[in-house]
Amino acid sequence: DVHVHMNYAGTYRNTPENLARQAAAEDLSIVENLVVNKEQRVPDMSYFPLKDSAAPDKASTAEALIMHGQEFHTSYWGHLGLLNLTDHYLLPDYSAYTNTAAGSLWPTNADVADLAHTQHGLVGYVHPFDTVPHPLHDEHLTNELPVDVALGKVDYIEAMGFSDHKSTAAVWYRLLNCGFHLPTGAGTDAMANYASLRGPVGLNRVYARVKAGPLQIQPWLESLRRGETFATNGPLLGFSLGGHGLGETLSLPKAGQVQFSAWLRSMVPVDHWQIVCNGVVVKDLETRGGKRVDVSGSLPLGHSGWCLLRAWNEKAQHPILDGYPYATTSPVYVQIGEEAVKSAEDAGYFVAWIDRLIAAAEGHGEWNSAAEKQGVLELLKKGRAVFAGQIH
Repeated sequence: DVHVHMNYAGTYRNTPENLARQAAAEDLSIVENLVVNKEQRVPDMSYFPLKDSAAPDKASTAEALIMHGQEFHTSYWGHLGLLNLTDHYLLPDYSAYTNTAAGSLWPTNADVADLAHTQHGLVGYVHPFDTVPHPLHDEHLTNELPVDVALGKVDYIEAMGFSDHKSTAAVWYRLLNCGFHLPTGAGTDAMANYASLRGPVGLNRVYARVKAGPLQIQPWLESLRRGETFATNGPLLGFSLGGHGLGETLSLPKAGQVQFSAWLRSMVPVDHWQIVCNGVVVKDLETRGGKRVDVSGSLPLGHSGWCLLRAWNEKAQHPILDGYPYATTSPVYVQIGEEAVKSAEDAGYFVAWIDRLIAAAEGHGEWNSAAEKQGVLELLKKGRAVFAGQIH
């Protein structure tokens, strides 16, 4: 679970030792405690080491690693998960808090991502979308995600988190259609010192492929970075395409039929089990109400792009304590001949989105300096140019 808050607010105090017990209760191998401000308080700051922050907490066990990362907490540009920071916590931990000393839109998430990458960190967008944004109609659309993906700042997206999974997927698919490689992560956003709020630690989790052996954080993080992952709140998935696994690229000389293999293991019956390629459901797989299914067959691949496997249900179902059962793999990427992966329609969607960001930044009244404003506008326009290049 790459998005947990050991302590967030309230009377009760959690500890790394107890968080390790919570992880063990959920059969969870890795917990990323994202240290974050709650207004002007940072409840877990004392657990963030000054050096080698990427080391597991001493409360970790052979079966459960407790890691301390950071959530950069600007509700303007979108929240970031910062994993594997090796040197120091990034202050002030937020921007764009209107009517405060941090009212400026600088630093942007791109600036924060650069600082995290300097520390060898991984950067993810967390709990992205409760509804699908409509750039022409959503007057308060300020999320920086498309800019940062276009400029290579983002290592993963919480395709499953404290948001609507299908709405997030709709945006994620558009980014993949524009040729970007973006793996799935998953985080519950659990407030682990509360009796209840979002759900238990590990409600949303991401599995990454690693070699057998002792539990270690670095191989797991590298697998997340490569996209050898699937995210879930219940159903377990496996998928390969043309003999290639998740995160890999299948290269073909020309369009044609390609063999796939898929498996499903689930604690509840699954309503929909689907292969999605380039944003379109290309095959509905039959589960026949079963909880353990293995399928192989072939798919027609006509264009470069990507394919993934997903499972989901129409409504909530006990004992899964989320809005509805859902799981998704990261993509297998497809390269056919020399054909580039691009989509004028999806690129136009993001151009309209970034135009909305630029207009809002132009009208923002709490910049600390003209240089800040100019730098942010230049960043947004640079991201816009990447998408605009796919339209013409």
